[in-house]
Amino acid sequence: MKLTFAPHTLHFKRPFKIAHGIRSSTPIALIEIECEGQTGYGEASMPPYLGETHETVISFLRNSGDIISKYSNPFELGNIINEVDAIAPGNTAAKASLDIALHDLKGKMENKSCWKMFDCNKDNTPYTTYTLGIDEPEIIKQKIKEGESFKYYKVKLNGENDKLIISTIRSATDKPIAIDVNQGWKNKYIALEMIEWLSNQNVLFVEQPLAKENLDDAHWLYERSPLPIFADESVQRFNDIEKVSGCFHGINIKLMKCTGLYEANKMIKRARELNLKLLIGCMSETSCAISAAAQLSPLADYADLDGALLVKNNLFDGIEFMNGKITLNELPGIGAVRKLEL
Repeated sequence: MKLTFAPHTLHFKRPFKIAHGIRSSTPIALIEIECEGQTGYGEASMPPYLGETHETVISFLRNSGDIISKYSNPFELGNIINEVDAIAPGNTAAKASLDIALHDLKGKMENKSCWKMFDCNKDNTPYTTYTLGIDEPEIIKQKIKEGESFKYYKVKLNGENDKLIISTIRSATDKPIAIDVNQGWKNKYIALEMIEWLSNQNVLFVEQPLAKENLDDAHWLYERSPLPIFADESVQRFNDIEKVSGCFHGINIKLMKCTGLYEANKMIKRARELNLKLLIGCMSETSCAISAAAQLSPLADYADLDGALLVKNNLFDGIEFMNGKITLNELPGIGAVRKLEL
């Protein structure tokens, strides 16, 4: 197998603000793995909190080349992924790009969609949320109109003008909303007060209200919250699931955090054993990585896979949404088609 890769930058349609800050772009890397006339596509997305850059991802991919090239095909996928994971700790987005490309390649060589590999029923896909970043009231109202075909909205909060944001949304729509705080609330008492207020605002769940390492307060909040609480930053990989059981009602699994589909599937199975709800999420990504994550979406309760809709330069065609419901196609692999040469 032959590995090639190149850096790119995704540009947002509008500046995107969350509790961590505001930005107008995200660095990504696109990769290809070729074998017997087929090409598997992968993607690494590098939001600031992951700590990866174009330089670190390209360096890791260069170090992965010998592992990829020594295998004649992707069918020993688990062994390849485990070898890549052992190169160095961290580097989860870089590892995810290889995992996605290997799954895509394997599916194409077997003429099989990845959702079939994972024994999913493609009719059981959830509805994705449509994300509303932190903004001025009039801009929020414009975003609501842009996402009016979606059944649910995802609302970013940061502990500053939270009630104004929610009141603005409620003046424009009564659709259910999911709340994502990105660790933005200062303490458990503020979090509980806000959640109690939100419980009357047609809210589905609240994601990562407190600092990721603050599991004692997360447990306190979990026992008192009238709404389900989901872990995002507190859960990166498989080994994090046990420690958050009893602190959250559910977890957000993202390919860029957990190194890809192989580990995400393992996380789903373990989370179900622990009676945790599941949200399949994303970073700022093209339809390559979004389509990959969507292959597992029939196994989840919720989805937040609108990342490619928020960027100007989506480099792939992939899964679509029917009134917000994820619609998987029959294409082999991850179901994404490249629009731009690497």
